[in-house]
Amino acid sequence: MLVKGWAPGMVQEFIGVVDIGTSKIACLIAAIGPGPRAPGPSRPAVRVIGVGHQRSRGVKAGVIADLDQAEQAVRAAIAQAERMAGVTLDHVRVSVSCGRLRSLNFAASTDVETGIVTEQDIARVLAGGEAFAERDGRALVHMNQIALRLDGAPGIGDPRGMAAGKFSMDLHAVTADEAPLRNLRLVIERCYLSPTCILIAPYASGLAVTSEEERRLGVTAIDMGGGTTTLAMFAEGELIHADAMPLGGNHVTLDIARTLHTPLAEAERIKALYGTLVSAQSDQHDLFSYPLTGEEDGSVGHATKARLGEIIRVRIEALFDQVRKRIEACGVAVFAGGRVVLTGGGSQLVGLADFAANELGRPVRVAGPHAVSGLPPVASSPPFATVVGLLSATMPQVGASRFRGRDRSPQGYLGRVGAWLRQGF
Repeated sequence: MLVKGWAPGMVQEFIGVVDIGTSKIACLIAAIGPGPRAPGPSRPAVRVIGVGHQRSRGVKAGVIADLDQAEQAVRAAIAQAERMAGVTLDHVRVSVSCGRLRSLNFAASTDVETGIVTEQDIARVLAGGEAFAERDGRALVHMNQIALRLDGAPGIGDPRGMAAGKFSMDLHAVTADEAPLRNLRLVIERCYLSPTCILIAPYASGLAVTSEEERRLGVTAIDMGGGTTTLAMFAEGELIHADAMPLGGNHVTLDIARTLHTPLAEAERIKALYGTLVSAQSDQHDLFSYPLTGEEDGSVGHATKARLGEIIRVRIEALFDQVRKRIEACGVAVFAGGRVVLTGGGSQLVGLADFAANELGRPVRVAGPHAVSGLPPVASSPPFATVVGLLSATMPQVGASRFRGRDRSPQGYLGRVGAWLRQGF
């Protein structure tokens, strides 16, 4: 296939990524090749050549609730992207926010028997870290290196070939319940695709909306989706905490529908047109009309913008109260700096940045994903942060020494570790 702007034969491979969310299912297909290089070291040229997105079905709070409906929606989104790209995928990389994500920070170490650190020593440490993370029967979906130490001395870069009696690695891992992950894989496999890698959604969206400088100095990325809100905290350029809560923008819509006795579709329209967290004196007198649920004679209801603002504010306060409590309870907030970046479809509510800043007591900005070559404007908005971030998180030679997602490669864990290390250190 000839990608616009690249000569024949320059495309090295095609990558497909899929984000299965509560509100929408999105798929991107990117061509990897030696075109204009993206900023940063060792980043190959990336151009998006296919985009597909469909309204989500069969998914609740990020969890597959109906395999048949979810399969149909995923098939439609992938087929749309394939038609646009002119290619057929046989494998994809998928984000995950289900399974009660649990974040762990710990240290793993080993005695260096030969006195010189080798790849075998590093592999033993990583294998021990994986065993520790999965000790309660949960599935490891993400693990990244935070720091290396030789005989207790920090600040080590590449430890191979260095003399030491003890080698230690500070690790961050994220685990999940196995059953929701298995159902997620089943949906992809029923679309005749192989889920080669599963990556946590908080990490992906965090990469998409924060800069390398922000992640080095410390930042928290909050992605407000339709059914889930995810949290990713970065320090010294590394992910140090991730979390997911079954709360999102759909709960605001449901509150509006219940309180005003209007259909869900109408409640979503009301939220989009009139929803705001910025109050004005005129809101007490500004009325809007809407159809009532179950009324056959076309009866309509009326409400003020002030009443709508109260409904929205109560739910958003509850959501950010949970976010604040999770940040305080994680134990690493002091390392993540004082800045917060909001993204996701729910972040587009007018006045949310200032409201969140007051609730969290720190500066907040709303951001969409960074620009990617070939990405259309519709996919450059906050609702697409996770799927765009999946491209950054899965690029060849990018961060290979710092993290790995849960993959389905046929080789064993130590074999995957060896490949991971050869690519990275």
